Amino acid sequence: MSSSVVVSQTVAELRARLDAERSAGRTIGLVPTMGALHGGHASLVARALSMCDVVVTSIFVNPRQFGPGEDLGSYPKMLDDDIGALADLGCQHVWIPSTGEMYPEGYGTRVELDGPTDVLCGVTRATHFGGVLTVVLKLFNQVGPEVAFFGQKDYQQALLIRLMVRDLDVPVRIEVCPTVREPDGLAMSSRNRYLSPEEREQAAALNRTLGALEEAWRAGETDAARLMGFARAFIGRSPLVRIDYLEIRDPATLAVRDGPVRAGDLVAVAAFVGSARLIDNRQLTDG
Repeated sequence: MSSSVVVSQTVAELRARLDAERSAGRTIGLVPTMGALHGGHASLVARALSMCDVVVTSIFVNPRQFGPGEDLGSYPKMLDDDIGALADLGCQHVWIPSTGEMYPEGYGTRVELDGPTDVLCGVTRATHFGGVLTVVLKLFNQVGPEVAFFGQKDYQQALLIRLMVRDLDVPVRIEVCPTVREPDGLAMSSRNRYLSPEEREQAAALNRTLGALEEAWRAGETDAARLMGFARAFIGRSPLVRIDYLEIRDPATLAVRDGPVRAGDLVAVAAFVGSARLIDNRQLTDG
């Protein structure tokens, strides 16, 4: 049965409502989203509810993390459905700022990080992470959560947010939750809605490729170049999948792994399937 959910649209009303929660001694968790919610988002809300007294889910399609020619204008928007789903999950607060509320006239501040922002997704999306870090820091300041929840699918994003929180002494703990997948292994994503039936079938090749590389590594192949060659050949069997990147990286620094591949290393992939750019990753485990 659904519960009531409080929707805030201005910083002033959000803060007043959350101040009342804090005055009552309740802990606050934040789940930042861009809407078009799916099972992955639901898992973050459930995790937040298990750890915090009160959960705030933000819904804001952040224009500052989209580059020229990207899908800002067509990004799926399902606000009424999203609010209903969050009520059903038991989320108590939904934060839905307008673009003008988030970035009022004269706004001119941007967060930049001297970290691994120019690798993996940062190569082809040069302004993306600056936009992400800016909006996430604003959300932290607006909500004031004890804990914020992000998905493992966005590994690079979560790593950069951890670094920002550390460097700027932001009093929030970052909780990274496992990727939620469709039955065929495709990572859940709002952009999966863009896929045609044939594209949707071939999109599962991203996760299958990660699994095949991990199996080759477990079987004894530790040379990064040979593993990458194998993985590229494997994903090449799905002609509708066009690789943006497919790389093995150090999980802490995102430096290229050019020596023996080891347990815990990150294998990350981004690919275009039709008009959708999809990402996935896994950290290698030996059992």
